[in-house]
Amino acid sequence: MTGFFLDKAPSLYILGGFNAGTGDAMKVHVEEIKDKPKVFSVEEPVEDYPILLSSQDAGECRFVEPLKLWLTVTREFDHIRVNGRVETRVLLDCSRCLAGFEAPVVSNFTVFYSREADVPQDEEVELAEADLVSATYRGDVIDLNPEIAEQVMMEIPLKPLCNEECQGLCNKCGADLNKVECGCDRSDLNFKMSVLKSFKVNK
Repeated sequence: MTGFFLDKAPSLYILGGFNAGTGDAMKVHVEEIKDKPKVFSVEEPVEDYPILLSSQDAGECRFVEPLKLWLTVTREFDHIRVNGRVETRVLLDCSRCLAGFEAPVVSNFTVFYSREADVPQDEEVELAEADLVSATYRGDVIDLNPEIAEQVMMEIPLKPLCNEECQGLCNKCGADLNKVECGCDRSDLNFKMSVLKSFKVNK
């Protein structure tokens, strides 16, 4: 753990069951979540999240900051609700011009946890919010890592763009058209693109 910050709201307090560090990061003890919501904020190294490391090793992105997390854990009857926000920054390669650029990754999320034995296998839990995620846990400890990592991965674009107006590379000479007009004749490509745009599929 690289940082730990108390929430200053007078009616809230730090989650006593929080464990930080490699292999034990972002786990909460259910018995310590009682009447009042428990709030904490923390910075976690990407190394604590194998899924994120796999994405980085595959060359999909490179994390340039740790994960900044703000979480509120609340007991609701026999369920545990986690409201959270995660922020970080990644280095991506533009899918058009191939230039590297930094981009923020931000996700606000809610995860609705039920003890695995309490969830009927043939029944789905109705969720009130469209962005609510349901998950299960075993025993008395909830591991938040999988859902946090998933939220981060969902915010990383499959085809990153350095900006919406990126002109990409010349298909003839490979010049970066954001920096220079190479003068190559790309009329054949423009014609093919216009044909594709006007093409309609008969249903």
